[in-house]
Amino acid sequence: MLADAGIASRRASEALVEEGAVTVNGKVVQDLPCFVDPDGDDVRVNGRRVEKRRRNHYIMLFKPKGYVCTSRDPQGRKLALDLVKHPSGSRLFSVGRLDLDSSGLLLLTDDGELANRLTHPRYGVHKGYDVTVRGRLDDEEIEKVRKGLYLVDRRTGEASRTAESDLVVLKRDRDRTRLYIALREGRNRQIRRVMDRVDHPVRKLRRVQMGPLKLKGLAVGEWRELTPGELGALRRAASGKSTPPGKGSHSRTGTGSATRRKQGSARGGGRRRSSRSA
Repeated sequence: MLADAGIASRRASEALVEEGAVTVNGKVVQDLPCFVDPDGDDVRVNGRRVEKRRRNHYIMLFKPKGYVCTSRDPQGRKLALDLVKHPSGSRLFSVGRLDLDSSGLLLLTDDGELANRLTHPRYGVHKGYDVTVRGRLDDEEIEKVRKGLYLVDRRTGEASRTAESDLVVLKRDRDRTRLYIALREGRNRQIRRVMDRVDHPVRKLRRVQMGPLKLKGLAVGEWRELTPGELGALRRAASGKSTPPGKGSHSRTGTGSATRRKQGSARGGGRRRSSRSA
């Protein structure tokens, strides 16, 4: 319990018990193992009560097009949150947003501190997008997009240049260009507005990465819990120690070993089901 509550590591927690620093219901305990009821027992370390840590939840959703990321919508549009019926009943919220016409990786959580770090430009956690635009972007246009273009802030009316982005051309022909774009800022509909500035409107936009977290193991409309490894890597990135995205860091949607769940409302009714991918 002490380790779970963040008091100390498991080994250090055992040392605290052996030193007589821990009391349970007013009595000093020094013998190991010591079993307690986190919900009913009064556990203290050096006189200070140990509160049970609330368990947070971290969900990856493959958001489909046609869903909004708000908790409610006055226009009655479908909510991405309604695709996740988490057994805990915890009130989740999205970390950042994807617009109605975009799909891909949407992180849902009830951990406000981590969510703030992942979305604040100060921590530099990049978001990666697989983008298809109309027409063939030439090298000059690609360089403009990479270096940044001026966009008007719709709240203040002032224009400022977008931050430099990482950009990789995945495929290019006469009718379309497919790109991987990694952003470290998240202006409203930023990629769509930038591409409109160079006269190559977006035809398809899918978020495939958030820091070290990649969209994998899910079909459209499905969700799953993050693995411990994914969560640890995400926390490290949110501490400001993220690795800059580079060429080849992008990831297409693939398969994974984590348990995944599908909400039938994403593709026309049905119950939630759980399965393992190959």
